[in-house]
Amino acid sequence: MSSVTPDQPSRPGVEAGTDARPAAPAGRGRRVPAPRSGEPPRSRAPLAVAAAVAAGWAALTSWLPVVVVLWLFQLSEDAASVPGALRAGLAGWLLGHGVPLDTGAGPLGLAPLALTALVVWRLTRAGVHTSRAIGARGGGSPRQALVAAGAVGIAYALIGVLAAVLAGAGGPGASPVRAGVTLAVLGTLAALVGSVRTTRVAGLLAARSPEPLRDGIRTGLVAGLLLLAAGGGAAGLAVATGGGDAADLIGAYRTGVAGQAGITLVSLAYAPNATIWSVSYLLGPGFAVGTDTAVRTSEVSVGALPAVPLLAGLPRGPVDGIGAALLAVPVLAGMAAGWLLARRLLRLAADDRTPLRWGPLLGPAALAGPVAGVLLGAAAAASAGSLGGGRLAEVGPVAWQVAGVATAVIAVGALLGAAATRALSRPADPPRAR
Repeated sequence: MSSVTPDQPSRPGVEAGTDARPAAPAGRGRRVPAPRSGEPPRSRAPLAVAAAVAAGWAALTSWLPVVVVLWLFQLSEDAASVPGALRAGLAGWLLGHGVPLDTGAGPLGLAPLALTALVVWRLTRAGVHTSRAIGARGGGSPRQALVAAGAVGIAYALIGVLAAVLAGAGGPGASPVRAGVTLAVLGTLAALVGSVRTTRVAGLLAARSPEPLRDGIRTGLVAGLLLLAAGGGAAGLAVATGGGDAADLIGAYRTGVAGQAGITLVSLAYAPNATIWSVSYLLGPGFAVGTDTAVRTSEVSVGALPAVPLLAGLPRGPVDGIGAALLAVPVLAGMAAGWLLARRLLRLAADDRTPLRWGPLLGPAALAGPVAGVLLGAAAAASAGSLGGGRLAEVGPVAWQVAGVATAVIAVGALLGAAATRALSRPADPPRAR
């Protein structure tokens, strides 16, 4: 006797009553139930309030670490105080955004990129939170993404103007206009990254763009990141081999453990700058540590340097012997990116049982060069600046030189890596007749 009752269907998908719904087909996501009649809709925060709160929280969480580090650094001069650390923290926070400071020794415009990375991350999260607060999550609306990012940028610009005014009271000054414009641009662009992801606009743009374009951008970013990783390793090795000199420079400040910790943290804040300088050195253009100076693989011409532990890893002279192998690192980074591109396209072609043609392979490989050039050129521009007036007015690499050389080297390396992988791979099996 069957155990099925009139109120229990004998197979899935058969309605048991007038209000019953069929089971969702396999493979589909679970649907979110619609709100019941009479239930109030979910409240949304006003745009101005959401942007102000998100931008303020981003500013606070990126400013407090600067205050702590600079307070420790002031211990080296026996001048540490809470009000002084707060004002210095505002000045250092603005410097991390690329806002130059007016000091007694001249303009200070060398931004610590570790702080810049923290600022960009917090602003990206501000774009995410603002988009969610105004109900734009998953909406796929470019207008909502732009509105959320623009509101964060405006709120962040107002915070920058206030910070410049407060920092100038008894400390290194900054132009409020320059601070407002710089923070507005940076805040809008960084928040836009978060808002387009939250609203799913980024996914829609990626789906509508041509596949060779996506492959070329992906390959260029991979090549640029590989070269940055190589530059970081080379810079770390150089500082490690000159660790004795770096320790002597830190000990020369004649301060306690807290002050030396602050000096070390300030040096670490500029470690990304040293990484980019190392990339420029590997590419060939090199960098400067003052006016009429050059640090390149072919020559090293520097004068008196400030007592900064990070500069202890500067090369003593031109590259020779085994060190010349470092010159092949940029080409190898491009070849590795081209190899990854070819492996991916070959795997897709094998799944479709179609041969991989040269056009869809070499086009993205060639496009990887300009993409990596733009990435590394922008990084070089952000890493350069001034450490005061006089001979230290020019520090860092020249952006356009880095971009041009990186474009050519990465393009050649990616083409070689992709072509070699394609030529040495086993051809895909022909499609079977049905």
